[in-house]
Amino acid sequence: MRARIDVSEIEAKTKIRAKYLRALENEEWSLLPGPTFVKSFLRTYAEALELDGKALVEEYRLQHEHPSEAMLEPIVSTPQSRRRPPARTARSGRSTPREGASRGYMLAVGAIGVVIVALIVLLIAGGGSSSKTPASSAVTTHSRSAVAKSPAGTSARRRAGVTMVALSLKASAVVYVCLIGDDGRKLIPGTELQPGESTPTYHARRFELTLGNNAVTMLVDGIPRTVPASSQAIGYAITKANGRQPLPAGQLPTCT
Repeated sequence: MRARIDVSEIEAKTKIRAKYLRALENEEWSLLPGPTFVKSFLRTYAEALELDGKALVEEYRLQHEHPSEAMLEPIVSTPQSRRRPPARTARSGRSTPREGASRGYMLAVGAIGVVIVALIVLLIAGGGSSSKTPASSAVTTHSRSAVAKSPAGTSARRRAGVTMVALSLKASAVVYVCLIGDDGRKLIPGTELQPGESTPTYHARRFELTLGNNAVTMLVDGIPRTVPASSQAIGYAITKANGRQPLPAGQLPTCT
């Protein structure tokens, strides 16, 4: 939020698709290809945000990864590799059957490793090929630097789940804004936005919004929404389930 980082900038920098970046931020692990990719994406994304990628990967490993889900790790040594070299026949110098089996095993493991690396490269390259970012990726991303460092923030996001809605505003002229988030929190405490000024992207289960006029464009979950002209203040309630709903004049939130 402090860096005002756009998801398209991170997508271009890391070559990770925007939908995977959002899945990382929302901890929706089921939308990602698998534990190996999750750890790779976490490390790359953390480096792009100048966070501790090693610590984030370790936290994911402890909280979400199970032994049955772990991919095949690179082999450093095997019991066979620590034994004496297999005996060779005295006359021909050929390897014994035991040596042939060991070589076959190592070749098979090496082939599997090559396939895994190729899949990772193809996936990352595929993410970088989507140079035309859809309209939904125009919304500025909440970089979550504070959430990534705070276990309490992570737990709050996990409880919120998929009911969170994203909202940001961009003014085309001077406009008064009062924005209320969850638990009555004043996100924009009754201030005026100047022409061309944009707000950070806020996330909440429910927003209540008062606008002094219609000189503003709203981005709701990345979708631009205009405000109809009005001779008086305009108010909305915004949720994931119901979208943007107008508020009666007597129910407009105030930030006084």
